[in-house]
This record gives sequence, structure tokens and C-alpha cells, in this order.
Amino acid sequence: MDKNNHLVIMAGGIGSRFWPMSTPERPKQFIDVLGCGRTLLQLTFDRFAGVCPPENVWVVTSASYADIVHEQLPDMPMSHILQEPCRRNTAPCIAYVSWRIKAENPQANICVSPSDHIVMNVMEFQRVITSALSFTQETDSIVTLGMQPTRPETGYGYIQADMTVASARNKEIYRVDAFHEKPQLEVAEKYIRRKNYFWNSGIFVFRVATIVNALRIYAPEIAQVFEPLMSIYGTEREQAVINEEFPKCPSISIDYAVMEKAEEIFVLPASFGWSDLGTWGSLHEQSRKDGHDNVCIGQQIDLYETQNCIIHATQEKRVVVQGLDGFIVAEKDNTLLICRRSEEQRIKQFTEGK
Repeated sequence: MDKNNHLVIMAGGIGSRFWPMSTPERPKQFIDVLGCGRTLLQLTFDRFAGVCPPENVWVVTSASYADIVHEQLPDMPMSHILQEPCRRNTAPCIAYVSWRIKAENPQANICVSPSDHIVMNVMEFQRVITSALSFTQETDSIVTLGMQPTRPETGYGYIQADMTVASARNKEIYRVDAFHEKPQLEVAEKYIRRKNYFWNSGIFVFRVATIVNALRIYAPEIAQVFEPLMSIYGTEREQAVINEEFPKCPSISIDYAVMEKAEEIFVLPASFGWSDLGTWGSLHEQSRKDGHDNVCIGQQIDLYETQNCIIHATQEKRVVVQGLDGFIVAEKDNTLLICRRSEEQRIKQFTEGK
């Protein structure tokens, strides 16, 4: 295990599409979504075992979630839980943690991962991450993981790769031609027929020197916030200064700020049973199903004449469902959701109307 390997987990999202299981007080990354005894945040931490030492793990989250992170990841240093005073998307998040790591280890080689993904084949995941880290350690490149698409998914962005020639340093890695936004169905169908389009996982690998320099060039308004603070990182003044300076950043994704502009951007196509768990539908897609295409997460669930449903009821209630086809049934505390799977995009609307 390379002592310069660092893991950054982005854990500031509010997970509104997983209501009522996910709430603003405890979003989905802090919940045992799969019913396996570990939260999504803990599973993210676990899958990097052997790749990155625990003392090199960083979590960037909202100030209101810092105590939850510490409770769920007690093996990582409390000083590595970076608290954002407000939400500003992924570019300021990555910029803050990158300059903070640079202050501690200028030789750091970093993998940035969202906190709410699932991976079914952890051994293959670790192999892929290690391969990407080896590549970035030797080059001034940024590598993103591109997931091999299994269907014309409209909920993910896509990476278009130049598959004509692989990198001389790593035959698994190809240059990125373009990033594409979430497409309409007919466009997604075209993408997967072409074989050189991959789902954008939002997992990035780079040396700290590479990303800091890219931010200086392509997002100077963000770099100008964090670069002058080198002397306060790791001190008692850090949080107070960040609380004052962080809100000055524009709200922009790392894709827009850097990835779509930079030159040395590469993709490593991979397949390890990945999902970003953005919706109930994606949880249904990745979970074990019964003979009627139902997913049940919970100990006391009985189904009769029911198919194509996902039932999430992990609290101490017996749940009996009869005669449903294609529904989400989710129970948490004093809230019960019953919603057609085909209408799950309306869940955020339902939460706002409660």
C-alpha cells in the first residue's frame, strides 16, 4: 500500500430522491440502504481497504453531518472531516480538500469518490483503482472511471473515449474525447451501440499537484479562494476562515470547471457491478430479486400476488403487500411512501408538499 495514496469521500448530498428513507437530517449516505449492516458511507470506506491507509482518508461533508461521519468512521482522523459551511457543488469541494491535502502531503495521489455508490465486485474495483493510481502517479493526468453501460440509461452522464489507441503506459486507459450530459432515451441508445461511450461514475484519480494546477488554470476564481490559505490548513483557525471564504466560490461541478476543459483527461473503462444509487429504481436494479422481480429489504415483509416492486421496511413492523405491480413501498419512522416506480421522479415533489 502506497503511503501517498489518499481517498476523498464526498458526502455532502441530501439524497432527496430516496425519501422517506433519506431525510435532510440523515441522508442516504449515512443509512444502511442495502440492509447489510453497513451504511453507504461505511461501504465506500471499506472498499478502499488495502488501497489507502485509514489515516489518509478524508471526508468532505456539510457541517451538520460531521458528527455522523465521525460516528460511522471512527478509524479516520477527526481532522480529516472537512466541513463545508454551504453547498457549492463538486469543484469547490474538491478544491478545498486538494489544497488541504497538499499542505499535509505535496506528493499525495488522490482518488475522489462519491459516498452513495455501490460496488458488487470489490476485488475488481480495487484492481481498477490501483491501476489508475499507478498511472496518475507517473503522469500529469486525470483519470476518470467509465462504467461499461448495460442499458441505455438516461440518468447518467456519458464519457466519449478515443478507443483507437490505448495509453502507452497502461493499455486499459484511453484519452477522453468529450463529456456528455444525461441524454434522452434515443440518444442513450445511440451511445451504447457505438461501444466507446461509458457512464460517468464521478470517480476521479489524480496527483494533488495535477489537480491544483488544473484548478489554477481552468477555475482561477476557485483557486484564488483556497491557495492563499496554505498557512491556516490544519490549524485551529481553519474552520473559521473556511466558513468565511468558502461561500465566495461559484457553485459549479468539477466536470464543468476542469474536466471538460483540461488536456490530459483519460478514462479507464471498468465493470464491477456499479450503481450510483441515485433512485429507488437503481436500488431495485442492483439488488437481489425474487422470482417475481421483487426486492425486499427488511426482515418482516410478506408479499402476495405482487411483482416488479421494491419494498424497504427495516424497522420493527410487519409489512404485508398484496396485489401490487411496479411500486415502491418505503417506510421510515412516521412516514410511509407508496409510489409507482414509473413515477419516482416525483418523489422530490412529494417531499416538498408534505
